[in-house]
Amino acid sequence: MPKAQSTADTNEPPGAEQGGASGKVQSLERAITLLQATADSAPDGETAAGLAARCGLNRATAWRLLSTLEQYGLVERSPVTNRYTIGFTVARMASAAGFDGLIRRAHGTLRRVSEQTGETANLAVVQQLGLTYVDEVTPPVVLAAQWLGRHVPMHATSTGKALLAWLPEEEAKSLLSGPLEAYTDTTITDWARLRADLEQTRERGYSVCVGEMERNLYGVSAPVLGGRGRPFAVVSIWGPQDRVPESRFTALGPLVRAAAEEIAQAAQRL
Repeated sequence: MPKAQSTADTNEPPGAEQGGASGKVQSLERAITLLQATADSAPDGETAAGLAARCGLNRATAWRLLSTLEQYGLVERSPVTNRYTIGFTVARMASAAGFDGLIRRAHGTLRRVSEQTGETANLAVVQQLGLTYVDEVTPPVVLAAQWLGRHVPMHATSTGKALLAWLPEEEAKSLLSGPLEAYTDTTITDWARLRADLEQTRERGYSVCVGEMERNLYGVSAPVLGGRGRPFAVVSIWGPQDRVPESRFTALGPLVRAAAEEIAQAAQRL
């Protein structure tokens, strides 16, 4: 009888798992699933047992994969709580990543919203230290400031407040380094007032800005939510006070919220 073929006799590298007709590698799929579950457990993290349960893995397999991921800095384990969180290597990789795919899928939504409202529509993406504007559609007849590539204060814009409102309180505070600076007479500079504003934002599904960074700029924003309701981007509609007064917020708010939901669905297909 012919001798059974060993792993060494195949074209597969030693230690690799056969992926079958799909070409997938099971151990890699499991590691990616663990990374995703670890990211979804932010900011508190999760134990190896908890991650194993979430991913449908036995504890020994999960522990071996997590140990390897930790070795390469993809996850970090707290020596106090034994909970795993996303490691610095992931943040470094993310900072090097482009947003072409997201921009391409979101641009049509921004263009339609801008045409529908007659105002500027923006997309900002969440990065390690806050938000960066990556796309903008402005009506041809409107002269507007260019926000692409800019970082803005979290507490003084509808974009920033849309992000803060959907983060755990301690994580939101960590993005607000130092005292809350006053940019105009309507800027919220007290944490208790800001927290109340963020609670209202969550209740209605969108944030508002009444000239809090630049006196004449008003707008509304909504978060683009990913896994477990965490925001990864923010959509905004804004313009000068005479065109976007507070009386328009109740009409613009549902539009920006619907745009954010549409972009979130499109992002799932990336």
